[in-house]
Amino acid sequence: MNIGVDEAVPVGATSSGMATPPLSDPVPQTRSTATSQITSTATPHRVPRRRPSRRMRREALLFLAFVAPNAILIALFVYRPFFLNIYYSALDWTLGSANATWVGLQNYVEFFTRDAGTVLTTTLIFTVATVGFSMLIGLGLAVVLNRQLVGRNVARAVVFAPYVLSGVGIGMVWMFIFDPVTGVLSAVLRGMHLPVPQWFNNPHLALVMVIIVYVWKNLGYCAVIYLAALQGIPRDLLEAAALDGASRRRTFRSVVWPLLSPTTFFLTLTTMLSSLQAFDIIKIMTPLGQGTSTLMYSSYIQAFGTYNRAGYSAAQSTVLVVILLILTVIQMRFLERRVHYS
Repeated sequence: MNIGVDEAVPVGATSSGMATPPLSDPVPQTRSTATSQITSTATPHRVPRRRPSRRMRREALLFLAFVAPNAILIALFVYRPFFLNIYYSALDWTLGSANATWVGLQNYVEFFTRDAGTVLTTTLIFTVATVGFSMLIGLGLAVVLNRQLVGRNVARAVVFAPYVLSGVGIGMVWMFIFDPVTGVLSAVLRGMHLPVPQWFNNPHLALVMVIIVYVWKNLGYCAVIYLAALQGIPRDLLEAAALDGASRRRTFRSVVWPLLSPTTFFLTLTTMLSSLQAFDIIKIMTPLGQGTSTLMYSSYIQAFGTYNRAGYSAAQSTVLVVILLILTVIQMRFLERRVHYS
């Protein structure tokens, strides 16, 4: 049978007239399979929460048993006095009196408008001088003690000994040395026909005297720390620099000093904090604070000296704490970037 031109073959039929089954579309099946896989993958499986075992609970209780006493003591004797000091700084309070008046920030305003210039300048000079000279002389002693010398161990002990001595005893001994009448230094100067300085009456000389004593006390600490760092430098690096023809000065500047940067950073931080809190030597040698009233000692004089102003002293102590925190953050954030740990 012939099919005309105008006749059309129905969909699903062939020229022989037999129907064929429609072709199935594979795309929807694939999409549905992928969707089911995504759905099954995206659905998280809930992991049953495990209860802490008896051993874990016992370890936690043991940890608290060890930590709790120390935490309680720190809270009572560190944090509680700190916050009480901030509260007292806002009071006009005489030590030993039951009457206290709330003055707000008046103590801080009085400090920054009257005493801050002299006290902060003295603190800055004392801190920079003691930190700088202690580290510089300590490094020189460490370089000398690092060599193969006779009696090296005895010399190390002698250098480090002043650091472990009492600051009160050191102050009393050096007062006898600097005494303008019976002092050892005065006798030496008279023997050389030189004028004897009035160390205790001149504010500038009193500050120099205290700086000398404080540097003498702390340089042993810097020397021992630097000596340990020098002994930790690999000998291969020093031998390689010597084979390249580098001089001792060049080797120290290019090899040794960069490797000492972690130690220098550590000593700068610790000696600075120690100098800002210096008290005992200043109290013994210059009890009236003539020219040596650092921020730490000035707060002591205001509270326990002739002024007896506990609120004003608390304000100065709070300023000191803020300065310590700021300097510590600056050193940890910026100076540590220049430290070479390898």
